[in-house]
Amino acid sequence: MPLAVLGLGSNIQRRHHLTRALDALATLADPAPLRLSPVYESPAVGFEDDRPFYNLVVAFETELSPTALNDRCKRIERDNGRPAGPTKFVARTLDIDLLLWGEAVGRHGDACLPREDILRYAFVLHPLADLLPSHAHPVDGRTFGALWAAFDAADQSRAQPHWPVDFRWKGRLVSRATDA
Repeated sequence: MPLAVLGLGSNIQRRHHLTRALDALATLADPAPLRLSPVYESPAVGFEDDRPFYNLVVAFETELSPTALNDRCKRIERDNGRPAGPTKFVARTLDIDLLLWGEAVGRHGDACLPREDILRYAFVLHPLADLLPSHAHPVDGRTFGALWAAFDAADQSRAQPHWPVDFRWKGRLVSRATDA
């Protein structure tokens, strides 16, 4: 089965909505566990609402196609109060982005794989590198660990502040990459 990798974020009732999303995603991954990155907090740069975000990456094997999985993720977002339609740079209860689906490259419904945000944002690449450090980017070819090392050491004008936070899901502290 292909490994699906999702990026999750929230800046409205962050713990509540991320917990609900993880609960819903766990049903898609059943019986295999969700694999979770640490949770990072980052400022809401360029947003009309300055509440900071919590972000993490989850991975699980799935029989769902990329299109079907993406549709399920959008339904989970709506179930958590995210309005349909354009919501770029506005506060959100929940954001779930399909980052990777196996080695898929190209457009699959509304998802373009691998998601470009992986190479663009520290709050995506850092937790991804924590979770899957030796997994290679399907286009670039470098591992996520190597990509993060290069990103972090690159031009400091690109610095994107973010920091790990304690987060509990199902009674377990998610402070390092883990199987839940």
